[in-house]
Amino acid sequence: MKYTIVFVTVPNKKEAKKIADIILKEKLVACVNIINKLESIYWWQGKIEKSNELLLIMKTKTSLSKELIKKIKSIHTYEVPEIIFLPITAGNTDYLKWIDDSLL
Repeated sequence: MKYTIVFVTVPNKKEAKKIADIILKEKLVACVNIINKLESIYWWQGKIEKSNELLLIMKTKTSLSKELIKKIKSIHTYEVPEIIFLPITAGNTDYLKWIDDSLL
């Protein structure tokens, strides 16, 4: 697939905006949506944990995935940040062209 949606969770709005600003300026993503008030329940180091987080939803080209992962890991505060890619199998061709035009 040529395009992908990326999910990244973050602990707070400040970090969400920091990550969004950096990866947008470096043209690694075309768009970042920030969703507030996400409650996460997950396994961490053998225990079930609960956290209030925010979710970043990003649109990009699959070809930029390795560079995007490297950049997010370098600026994210989590030891093991969630960075998950889902393929875009179809979509508005004008929107997909806009993704192309917005990136390197």
